[in-house]
Amino acid sequence: MAATAQHASRFTRFLNSETGPKTVHFWAPVFKWALVIAGINDLQRPIEKLSGTQQIALFATGAIWTRWAGFVIKPRNMLLASVNFFLGAVAGYQITRIVNYRRNLGDSPMQVFKYLLNGDPNAPTEVKAN
Repeated sequence: MAATAQHASRFTRFLNSETGPKTVHFWAPVFKWALVIAGINDLQRPIEKLSGTQQIALFATGAIWTRWAGFVIKPRNMLLASVNFFLGAVAGYQITRIVNYRRNLGDSPMQVFKYLLNGDPNAPTEVKAN
């Protein structure tokens, strides 16, 4: 019976903690996992369909917020730090895929950099009809 009371006490502490499920500090990272899952699904997407600027933004967000959520902000939110770590890792992998693809096509490092920031200037643009 004492183990049950102790277990209930841990659950109650978690429920009422500063980063527990009654706060945005819990639900924001939970929903942010959708970005990680979308990034993992994009691993099957053709490389030429990936957006370099989007991947750079996701990588920067992941790197910056991993540090802040895990080490700077009080209370420390390891759930937020972990989701941002994986967000940055998936985006970093996608950036590596893009860079390797463009290097295999014969692009110089500067051309690869410009491609990451601007996309392919020779790609056809879609025109939407009204």
